[in-house]
Amino acid sequence: MNEQTERQRPISCSGCGIKLQTVHRDQPGYMPEAAYDRDPVICQRCFRIKNYNEVSSVSVDQDEFLRLLSGIGEKNALVVHIVDLFDLEGSLISGLQRFVGSNSVILAVNKCDLLPKVTNWNKLRNWVQQRSKELGLKTAEIVLCSAKRGQGFDRLLDSVSSLRGRRDVYVVGATNVGKSTLINRLISDYSDLEQELTTSRYPGTTLDSVKIPLDDGHYIIDTPGIVYPWRYSELVERQDLDAVMPAKPLKPAVYQLNSGQTLFFGGLGRFDFVQGEHQSFTCFISGSLKIHRTKLERADDLYRDHRGEMLSPPAAGDVDKLPAWQRHEFRIARGSRSDVFISGLGWIKLNGTEGAVVAVHVPRGVKVLVRPSLI
Repeated sequence: MNEQTERQRPISCSGCGIKLQTVHRDQPGYMPEAAYDRDPVICQRCFRIKNYNEVSSVSVDQDEFLRLLSGIGEKNALVVHIVDLFDLEGSLISGLQRFVGSNSVILAVNKCDLLPKVTNWNKLRNWVQQRSKELGLKTAEIVLCSAKRGQGFDRLLDSVSSLRGRRDVYVVGATNVGKSTLINRLISDYSDLEQELTTSRYPGTTLDSVKIPLDDGHYIIDTPGIVYPWRYSELVERQDLDAVMPAKPLKPAVYQLNSGQTLFFGGLGRFDFVQGEHQSFTCFISGSLKIHRTKLERADDLYRDHRGEMLSPPAAGDVDKLPAWQRHEFRIARGSRSDVFISGLGWIKLNGTEGAVVAVHVPRGVKVLVRPSLI
């Protein structure tokens, strides 16, 4: 191969953005020498994701991610922060406002197609605006969208066009919130480029920043997803991701409970109605995860005897791979309409206004909180 051809070789994977190399098979960016003949040129990891839905574990340096965020604040840029509506509080980047400085932020709320069709979208947008404000994020625009269904995408593009000016656009978000899927729609609908970012249900698919040129000489820059350990998607085995991450619209499951009753979500979590008047609770979780009801006094024995079997996932061989369960107790005030949110698993809505004492048991480290009802 002559020197001119060598110089024309791409240096980065068009799928995940990592620097390409042909020497170390067990390190990020590896590809066989012959793969330079592919179009587009992608690393071996992206090739296996795209063709076989396989992925190898790669650690992303979080200090480098924070350095990248700090760098955005030093530039005159527009920031698009993509979050997962199913896991809003778990996927919102903590302290983002501090990193981006005075740059405008568009909050793109992905996976809205998971909510029931009867959802009031204006009410939902107001709810997201209030929650993001409470969590310390100032937004220039909030766009409800679904990359999978193509919903809200035109509005997102219009928002980017109206707020960008002649600036770069940085797309940021946690792992597995749909960043690459949204940008791929941008590439396919509004660009002549054949480059496509790697998309997968596995966390951390984009390994490095990927720059997509715009007509005015600026770029859309897809950054690597930050890994938050408090989300179930970072804890469960890969074969269990489909069970916790819904791919179809949620079908709310309503349970009439007396105090002293418990709901198990497979073997991944547990909800106790500890004290309060008879009332109903609505569970918004993946339809692939079975819910089992029992008496609170029997819950510990049921979990001990049936985890990994009737109470699954995880399977029996994977139960001990998760951290030990931790109990979180909440006192819900009378008159409030609240959700008990479990990051990456969903939420339980208290339908009554009588107040209650409830408890949640989840692996240690999983984020659990009480918030105003989403629906």
